[in-house]
Amino acid sequence: MAIFLKANWENIIMVNYEIDPKVLLPFLPKGLELELYNGKTYISLVGFMFKNTKLFSIPIPKLGTFEEINLRFYVIRKEENQTKRGVVFINETIPYKIVAWMANVLYKEHYTVVPTKHTIIKKEKSQKVTFEWRVNQKWNSIYVENEIRAQQMQQNSLEKFIYEHYYGYTKINENKTEEYRLHHPSWKIHHVTNYQISCDFEAMYGEAFSCLNHTKPAAVFIAEGSSVAIDWERTKLKLDYERS
Repeated sequence: MAIFLKANWENIIMVNYEIDPKVLLPFLPKGLELELYNGKTYISLVGFMFKNTKLFSIPIPKLGTFEEINLRFYVIRKEENQTKRGVVFINETIPYKIVAWMANVLYKEHYTVVPTKHTIIKKEKSQKVTFEWRVNQKWNSIYVENEIRAQQMQQNSLEKFIYEHYYGYTKINENKTEEYRLHHPSWKIHHVTNYQISCDFEAMYGEAFSCLNHTKPAAVFIAEGSSVAIDWERTKLKLDYERS
């Protein structure tokens, strides 16, 4: 299987909100179901560093390291006796037009381009991580303080539910869905000691998500990250209407 993209994802912050599933249904690709954790639906504001990016094993000079901010929710795809756990992105934000253009043209993704920046201050036992992005001349931000010591995620925990999805799904249109595979090991996480979120969800993601402007996160996590690979091949789902 050819690898389309390979990169290191580092300091992966997940700001997780409980959300009414009705908000997500218009964005749900055909053939999928919302995945719940303990009967609740979650959406995550994500910030992380994309480093040493390679396309088909070829480094991207000067553009291979950047911040990404995205908003995603969680789905399952039932296929015969298999249940695939995946994510759907509302939007992915990066600072480089050419990288976003490639993702949007090749894969019909939902990338947008805005100015971004980050600050990482690491000490012996703790670190402070900030990701910032500018929308409508206003800087939004995710800020986390965490312990340096890392630990494995506990089985059946919310953090394991949030982080461990190895499929991505793209809504091409109302009747077409594509699936792709991600490869990475199970990540270790750091204990978060403090956080601050400043995000205009309505300006960034549309009126449907304005409710998050007044919602307190249910949980905030940060993972170490690792090398991540994304397959080139995308599977067009064989949906019921196509077989009838």
